[in-house]
Amino acid sequence: MILAPLAGITDLPFRRLVARFGAGLVVSEMVASEEVVRARPEARARAELGLGEQATAVQLAGRDPRWMAEGARLVEAQGARIIDINMGCPSKRVTTGLCGSALLRDLDLALSLIEAVVNAVKVPVTLKTRLGWDDTLLNAPELARRAEAAGIAMITIHGRTRCQFYKGHADWAAIRAVKDAVDIPVIANGDITDSATAREALRLSGADGVMIGRGAQGAPWRLAQVAHDLYGTPAPKVPDGGRLGRMVLEHYDDILTFYGRDLGLRMARKHLGWYLEEAGLPHAREAILTSTDPAEVVQLLELAFAELELAA
Repeated sequence: MILAPLAGITDLPFRRLVARFGAGLVVSEMVASEEVVRARPEARARAELGLGEQATAVQLAGRDPRWMAEGARLVEAQGARIIDINMGCPSKRVTTGLCGSALLRDLDLALSLIEAVVNAVKVPVTLKTRLGWDDTLLNAPELARRAEAAGIAMITIHGRTRCQFYKGHADWAAIRAVKDAVDIPVIANGDITDSATAREALRLSGADGVMIGRGAQGAPWRLAQVAHDLYGTPAPKVPDGGRLGRMVLEHYDDILTFYGRDLGLRMARKHLGWYLEEAGLPHAREAILTSTDPAEVVQLLELAFAELELAA
């Protein structure tokens, strides 16, 4: 059970929380290799902090073998346990720069990046990509074979093409072609949100594990819960009522400490919104998510979860 890299979401406070409940691996937000080497503060914040605290992979993106290698060496020195290469991001901003899933249209360039990173570090290097660029270029099995030969230790496949972005439904069965092409572990990704979808994705794909992203939003225990249901690992203690409120307040405080007051206020809103929806407190959203005073946010959260505990 692997936590997917999600831009603006899988920062250190959230990774720390998910890992605390139990996850096989957590992955950082995508980091541009050149930016992290050139020490842009926001890139360093996404990658380097807290890497020694749990099994963490840092996901790098780029199109230049030199910067990819330098970035990999840097985050390895910071404590990354695994380097993951992003060849799956469908964003136009990323693909226009010949990064992310655009590399599916140039497998020779993709392999030069993989080889540069593998040769630069001693930690395992993994790869995350998609089924292909579009329905006429479903070349993930070929990329996987070449990546395995170059030293990639594991590959994660999102069951869509780049041109699908996030439309329709992930084709878990199509991932089986990648699984059949390699001997390294293959991880299924895309639309896996709970135990039922994880079980079906594994059945159709033949994959060795799953990567969960959106399913963990507002439910950082979800990965541990799915692992328990599928593999019999220890069940997480899912918080409810007052315990859930305390967990949310701790996460909120961690976000403010990590980002500072002003940025922390903005970064926390999406998480708080998901928690309130998950807890059945949508009526509390507007006041909490529009407040610009952290102390008021804390007070409103305490009131909302006290109401939930009383109702229980």
